[in-house]
Amino acid sequence: MCSTDQVASNLVAIEKGMQEAARRGVDLLCLPENAMAMGATGVLAWAQQAPEFLHSLQTWAHRYGLWLLAGTLPWPTRPDGQACAAGRVRAASFLIDSEGQIQARYDKMHLFDVDVVDAVGAYRESDRIEAGERPVVAETPWGRLGLSVCYDLRFAELYSQLARADVRLIAVPAAFTQRTGEAHWHVLLRARAIESQVFVLAPAQAGWHDRERQTYGHSLIVDPWGEVVLDAAEQVGLHVMAIDLDAVDARRRAMPMAQQRRL
Repeated sequence: MCSTDQVASNLVAIEKGMQEAARRGVDLLCLPENAMAMGATGVLAWAQQAPEFLHSLQTWAHRYGLWLLAGTLPWPTRPDGQACAAGRVRAASFLIDSEGQIQARYDKMHLFDVDVVDAVGAYRESDRIEAGERPVVAETPWGRLGLSVCYDLRFAELYSQLARADVRLIAVPAAFTQRTGEAHWHVLLRARAIESQVFVLAPAQAGWHDRERQTYGHSLIVDPWGEVVLDAAEQVGLHVMAIDLDAVDARRRAMPMAQQRRL
């Protein structure tokens, strides 16, 4: 996606993608981080629309008969229902099944508080986002799916915990900056796939979202051997690939890392 600050337009683009995915027999559709909106408008304003936005996604997941990873939405409450800290929201990633039911929610744990040599310069997610507290693993028809988001990718200990939970898939919806993406996106995703012996699904934002914010794109699927089997480059739209999850079992038999861990 190349989400903008126009929530309604982003929603239209998502439904069109879901319609096409249904026509092409997709079982699991993954959206990137900030699928609902990106740009200069404040996340607190978007958060007021997030429940209605999520309801639309649930309705369409049921209508089109597919599982949907809803990227991230700016969510006004914590998983226990309490309001977030004043002036903040959660970057919540929802997994919706083909009946339209929410099967899992993961709140981004690692917040992007960094300086980058680009037009924005300083990113301070913690000014408006409250960090999540725990890893989340979801049960799916294809095995366990570990959830993560964007900047989480740099923290291998999170993925070690997901690997110990015997996940077969790990999702990394993201909005990597152009500069950091060029430097680290591919190598980090390949590393996470190799060390966890899983397929990594990494849907990404791509392009210019306003006059300053540019994201790297390159939505990827990486196999358990660390091979990039799908790279969408800068192309916005639906990218479809069938994956063979037997490759996970084969790789783990050949290299039984789970039984060899010492830490």
